[in-house]
Amino acid sequence: MCISLSYSNRSKVLLGGVVFSVVLLSLASLVILPPVLAQDNSYSSKNLQTSDEFQTSEIYSLIELFDRSELGVVSITVTKISDHGDSTSIGSGFVFDKKGHIITNNHVVENAKKISVTFIDGTSYRAEITGKDPDADIAVIKVDVIPEKLQPLPIGNSSTLKVGEQIAAIGNPFGLSGSMTSGIVSQLGRLLPTGIGYSIPDVIQTDTAINPGNSGGPLLNMYGQVVGINTAIYSNDGSFSGVGFSIPSNVALKIVPILIQEGEYQHPWVGIASANITPDLAELLNLEDAKGVLIMTVIKDSPAAKAGLRGSSQTTVVDGIEFTIGGVVLLFVDGKEIRKIDDILTHLQREKVVGDTLNLQVLRDGKLISIELTLEGRPVT
Repeated sequence: MCISLSYSNRSKVLLGGVVFSVVLLSLASLVILPPVLAQDNSYSSKNLQTSDEFQTSEIYSLIELFDRSELGVVSITVTKISDHGDSTSIGSGFVFDKKGHIITNNHVVENAKKISVTFIDGTSYRAEITGKDPDADIAVIKVDVIPEKLQPLPIGNSSTLKVGEQIAAIGNPFGLSGSMTSGIVSQLGRLLPTGIGYSIPDVIQTDTAINPGNSGGPLLNMYGQVVGINTAIYSNDGSFSGVGFSIPSNVALKIVPILIQEGEYQHPWVGIASANITPDLAELLNLEDAKGVLIMTVIKDSPAAKAGLRGSSQTTVVDGIEFTIGGVVLLFVDGKEIRKIDDILTHLQREKVVGDTLNLQVLRDGKLISIELTLEGRPVT
């Protein structure tokens, strides 16, 4: 069965032998129809933390959670430029600070000609894009309103989430403003393709009902803290089928301050194409265990190439399946065991920035050797 996870550009991705596309959750029209898609002046991604004001052990009911959060959630209406003329879409967002910065998804405001933000009381204001990061699907927009109008939502620590933990989403599904749904954390650490060449690692999977128009809205824990940004769903027809995805709040806390300061974010980049070690591949490479990552290709002039890494140089066919062999096998990064590609991407996202040193331990010609490289910014795809 082909699972459809469809992006706005309808691009398709092959993962694990299953073709799917991603449904991003901005609403393409005000009409309720099945859509195609779905602090202070100084910000620092290293020292920005949740305020002590919001560190609480009190667990709220869903009613209390909505009452505490609704004023900080907004509806975002975007007039977009397309090859077929202007179009209108709706997404969600939430207030980040008293300066008027609002967090949403990049795909909500992509190709925007005009942006309007509507608060829960029905008042609307023009907004401008402050910064955006297509690779993480995060954007920051800004409204010029009095501070009393702005009710920032506290940002929680997404790394403390547990599978089975109760959570809730507030947003504007199908243009229905201020709607709340609830569910649980279904799984953590998912890898979400973006359709633009890179994948978002460490993503939260939830069964909380998320529908078109929810994009950019907050995923909240029961302490009233934002732990994710609602982004995409698995779906065959564009409607919610029980599997939604949210970008972790810790990723937002790393990226958003840089977007406010500089307008863009540079993701650290190694410059390799790789494959997970399967049992068949482990046997071909004479490995004891099917774990690690085979470096298949090293991109020219990349950090990996400058550090002396080399890709695979041979292919062989077993039972009609072609395998690439002859490269080095990556087993550890900064002392952490690597079992699959996701582990590398998650480590880079959580721990590293451009300019940092990355220590790799690789198996080359039967010997475990250490290689250091300096991370650079991803090239534009």
